Amino acid sequence: MHATSTVHVAETEVPTPVPPASDRKTFSKAIADIREGLAARELWTHLGWQDIKQRYRRSVIGPFWITISQGVIALGLGLLYSQLFNTPIQVFLPYLSTGFIIWGFIQGCLSEGMETFIANEGMIKQLPAPLSVYVLRTVWRQILLLAHNLIVYVVLMVIFFSALDKPYSLGSKEGFPPGACAPGLFCHPGLSWNILLAIPGFILLALTAGWAALLLGIISTRFRDIPQVINSLIQLMFYGTPIVWPVDQLMTGGSRQKLDWILPVIKANPLYHYMQVTRAPLIGQAVGWTSWAIVGGLTIVGWALALVAMRNYRSRVSYWV
Repeated sequence: MHATSTVHVAETEVPTPVPPASDRKTFSKAIADIREGLAARELWTHLGWQDIKQRYRRSVIGPFWITISQGVIALGLGLLYSQLFNTPIQVFLPYLSTGFIIWGFIQGCLSEGMETFIANEGMIKQLPAPLSVYVLRTVWRQILLLAHNLIVYVVLMVIFFSALDKPYSLGSKEGFPPGACAPGLFCHPGLSWNILLAIPGFILLALTAGWAALLLGIISTRFRDIPQVINSLIQLMFYGTPIVWPVDQLMTGGSRQKLDWILPVIKANPLYHYMQVTRAPLIGQAVGWTSWAIVGGLTIVGWALALVAMRNYRSRVSYWV
């Protein structure tokens, strides 16, 4: 009886279990990671602030060294380049300082964003937190640094407000006061309520910083040579973007108007438009709709690419670090 029962069991067809469909590579998982990261606000804001405090630990004036350093650099280079470019210091110094402040934020988000997962290797392996927490930590740290540097901007506005609250020019013309909007010069409208446009401009910049840190962080974690390449490109982009030199000199009325053929090349640089939507409102300059359109488009496309990277490689980052 026992042998007969064994044969019966062996001949019975056992259905092969179908493995459940993997949901690791789905956009819903990627979006959920970002949503959970945003919800962990207390964690990444605390970590970002601790990064700043740790950097200036036991310092007497602490994070305000950031402000002093920014002010000294802006003042020194402002005095030098205003003479080299024959530009009135009262309008050029705010232009240069705001350029440095915005560029510092961009550079910090790119260079530290590439290292965001590598630098948090220990936490990624031990703390079950969304990956986006580390990206938000990096961007938040750069926002804190930007806030300290904005003190320099406020001081300059107090000093040079009278030169910027009316139409002005970054050029000079004989017979007119320095910085005055003279016939034949390229003029800016001056400070107005348009200064509030800097807020949506900065929001777009911060959103771009988020996807750039996320995307470059994943790529750099997998390919460790990428940060070296991008750091070299950042240096090149700094000199190719009108941060230190005024682009006005290439426009009608500028001292280098004959070189205006290079303007399309300059405007093909995406960082030029990011500088425009954030810096121009702060110093009373007009922002073209083209810059808004390009920045908005890049923000959407960038986040789409970042979500694709999160969908495909989010689960591998912890193995790559």
